[in-house]
Amino acid sequence: MTANVAVETTPEIPLWNDPSHPVSARVDALIGAMTLQEKIAQLYGVWVGASADGGEVAPHQHDMEEAVELDDLLPSGLGQLTRPFGTAPVDPALGALSLLRTQSRITAANRFGIPAVAHEECLAGFAAWGATAYPVPLSWGATFDPDVIRRMAAAIGRDMRAVGVHQGLAPVLDVVRDARWGRVEETIGEDPYLVGTIGTAYVQGLESAGIVATLKHFVGYSASRAGRNLAPSSVGPRERADVLLPPFEMAIREGGARSVMHAYTDIDGVPSAADESLLTGLLRDTWGFDGTVVADYFGIAFLKTLHGVAGDFADAAGAALKAGVDIELPTVKTFGAPLVEAVTEGRVPETLIDRALRRVLTQKAELGLLDPDWSPVPPAFDGADLDDPEALRGKIDLDGPENRQLAREIAEKAVVLLSNDGTLPLDRPRRIALVGPNATEPAAVLGCYSFPQHVGVKYPDIPVGIELPDLRESLTAEFPDAEITVIRGTGVDDGDRSGIAEAVDTARDADIVVVALGDRAGLFGRGTSGEGCDAESLALPGAQQELLDALLDSGTPVVTVLLAGRPYALGRAVEDAAAIVQSFFPGVAGTRAIAGVLSGRTNPSGRLPVSVPRTSGSQPTTYLGARLAQASEVSNIDPTPAFGFGHGLTYTTFAWSDLTVDAEEAPTDGEFTASLTVRNTGERTGTEVVQLYLHDPVASVVQPVQRLVGYARLDLEPGEERRVRVTVPADVASFTGRDGRRIVEPGALELRLAASSTDARLTTTVTLTGPAREVDHTRRFRAEFSVEG
Repeated sequence: MTANVAVETTPEIPLWNDPSHPVSARVDALIGAMTLQEKIAQLYGVWVGASADGGEVAPHQHDMEEAVELDDLLPSGLGQLTRPFGTAPVDPALGALSLLRTQSRITAANRFGIPAVAHEECLAGFAAWGATAYPVPLSWGATFDPDVIRRMAAAIGRDMRAVGVHQGLAPVLDVVRDARWGRVEETIGEDPYLVGTIGTAYVQGLESAGIVATLKHFVGYSASRAGRNLAPSSVGPRERADVLLPPFEMAIREGGARSVMHAYTDIDGVPSAADESLLTGLLRDTWGFDGTVVADYFGIAFLKTLHGVAGDFADAAGAALKAGVDIELPTVKTFGAPLVEAVTEGRVPETLIDRALRRVLTQKAELGLLDPDWSPVPPAFDGADLDDPEALRGKIDLDGPENRQLAREIAEKAVVLLSNDGTLPLDRPRRIALVGPNATEPAAVLGCYSFPQHVGVKYPDIPVGIELPDLRESLTAEFPDAEITVIRGTGVDDGDRSGIAEAVDTARDADIVVVALGDRAGLFGRGTSGEGCDAESLALPGAQQELLDALLDSGTPVVTVLLAGRPYALGRAVEDAAAIVQSFFPGVAGTRAIAGVLSGRTNPSGRLPVSVPRTSGSQPTTYLGARLAQASEVSNIDPTPAFGFGHGLTYTTFAWSDLTVDAEEAPTDGEFTASLTVRNTGERTGTEVVQLYLHDPVASVVQPVQRLVGYARLDLEPGEERRVRVTVPADVASFTGRDGRRIVEPGALELRLAASSTDARLTTTVTLTGPAREVDHTRRFRAEFSVEG
């Protein structure tokens, strides 16, 4: 077939196809030429599945929707294609060919030759068969390393762009408020600054590859009552402004994100999909966002079916459009015939259609989709013979050596050593008892939005498509001279206790026990972690705690390894385990990264992005608690964590000293500069993560006892010391005052330079002077670190 599919034109190119004109003029001209049906067709997607033989995609039959007939829809055009790669296991090259042919069909069917935007999930890598499965976002947070996440996102974006995808539905910027929530694995952590900085880096990487990043879920989804998925959110305006919104502010302003996805939930009775003050007043009018707002899947229809704020689907469509939603996903339900009828009858003004359409077409123009030389042939097919589909099979590699090396780097940086009595690193053990449900489970490293767990589980007869060594394989490679005996003990959540006695017997005959516990990622109750897999408590699922306790009684040192999507209370293991290694679904290289930490080949450098609870029933709680949220004599529940946010050990030691502050006073529009020396006092190279927490002892509204405002990773050779300098703008001390305005108040502040939220190393008190000062979304977000010497 030809490499270019051009729009039929007269000798004079229509204005909307002429890139020499401003985008705004091109878009206005196109809108003026379109019928109502053609306009609305650009505002919805259709859920499709790629053809396994490279033929055109077919509409995906989802159990929540009726079948869609493409032949009936395409003459009016089509806004988006939903998940052409992420619906079924298809060879990437044949999937790209399928998408190419479908785009040719779409452009040929509508009179303006407008292609669709193809979007995909990319939460832990491009969610396509055979693509690299990177660590989940909770592991991104554990790296405390925005640069490596930026590089990962750029690699994901290049793979997506190479096969014809335009938009990625990531990152998740929800801040963890209750670790029982099933989607904790999809988040970056429990601190808005960490979420914002890591999430912004991801956006920058994805956008650098030409992929539209989509921020989700806007806003409040993670603050649901009792940690239940898609439950009401009890959030006050101050918590929303100071905890939940800042990551989105940062990712829009600094990251340049071009799309936002509304949340499913309502806040104080107003669903996000129908919240004009949120999606238009705040997002657009105040923050200046000019991209597209897309619906979370089926979210507009939910205004009728779940929220009960719309009488029919036309009302739901009108409410969403008025609020500021531009595109219905994943398929047409409310923005189709119901919306056409509502506009025709005057129930929904056509100006709302035009407003959303202008944003959609502007983005398509910026992506080059309106240009006369646009081609459906993606970069991966440059020079390929597209008439021989079978010859293309296997020609596109989405899991190449560079991807896997990057996945390994992230996995290694994300492993968190929670405790260690000196047993680790292991010194050539002769007999290892490898016990637990995740000892021989390859998928134990994958989150619920990885392709194998999200889609592949529906196709058990098709190979997983990527190499996934289990922990047994990785330990065998790491300790080739050791005798490794594997005992399951119990399942992840089956409650089976029949193997515990055998596990204890095996442990007694070993030099060391490695027990691999944690989660199984899944969807809607098919796992212990993931979307719709919420937890009643933070006790280990099933009989895993019983297995762990029995092993601790064996008399053999026990190294506890967690492959999980959330933090769990570990009972007496906090004190009695020889070591605890925490990993959050670390991806394709995860078990090798863990084995490297156990052997000492890798010096652990991960830090906790979420606190590890001491007891299973103390939720909801995070380190961002105010004074009343701390342990007290008037409650018998102690929320103090076993391991606090930011905690993580290494195999070396560091000394912090010589804290100086350039000036102890600064105006409320000024800044402070502090410096300290960090020295590696151990015998091996290691990484220290210097964290800066702000404590505001007296404020006009209640504040968290402390909150993170800056951090820096520091790699030091044995005996090496570096001078670390941090500039702290007064803006980072801002909060939402009693009247709803964000202010910086005068008064004393304590700067805590710390190894974690529970381990302050050096502190100093500074004072802000002058009048209270109002700030907004243009404020300085970051305390800036630099390293000297």
